[in-house]
Amino acid sequence: MDRPGSVLLARLDERQRMRFVGRSAPLTDELSRSVTAQVSPAAADHPWRSRVFSAGWGSQETLQVTLVAPELVAEVSGDTAVDAGRWRHPVRVLRLRSDLASPDVPLFGTGNGPSAG
Repeated sequence: MDRPGSVLLARLDERQRMRFVGRSAPLTDELSRSVTAQVSPAAADHPWRSRVFSAGWGSQETLQVTLVAPELVAEVSGDTAVDAGRWRHPVRVLRLRSDLASPDVPLFGTGNGPSAG
């Protein structure tokens, strides 16, 4: 995989479905290298295999996405503009959290948001 410019963000819901909650602002070179080094290819049954993502809120343009195994946890900073449980604007990835795994993140609908959906 080439170094990513941004990442898509998700949280699991109470039924263990992966819910899209936003996308990041452009990654720093250091974060991009770190993401590249830590991701593995997506399995054939990745839940977003046939999903199309918009390039921006209300945009008709779509993103070119490389799906990976949903194993990384990131600490992010976003504004308060949330709609249907998703950040309306790109959020800043502060750092990857190798001390946490997906099950450690609060479920969609709980914890630090977006999740009001």
